[in-house]
Amino acid sequence: MHSYGTGEAPPRTPTTAPDLAPRTAVGEEALLDGGPAHGTRLRVLDRPAVVQVTYPCRTEDDPTPFRVDALYVYRRDPRVHHEPLRYGYDHASP
Repeated sequence: MHSYGTGEAPPRTPTTAPDLAPRTAVGEEALLDGGPAHGTRLRVLDRPAVVQVTYPCRTEDDPTPFRVDALYVYRRDPRVHHEPLRYGYDHASP
């Protein structure tokens, strides 16, 4: 699996909000490939183009009134049309 660059995504047409109730919104199985969350399986709704993964970071001055997270971006592989969908780690993401 290859990572994808940070090209601009085409504009999305607004749709009705997905039903987030677990019994009615089953979603599709997805697999994260590469990066810090390699091998993680999850369920996604509406085949999002990008999935963000965060990881908590410790601050030097514990406790603090804020939280710091590392952000990782995974982009959907458009060649995969069946479960599990594949999301490749984007090395160029912030």
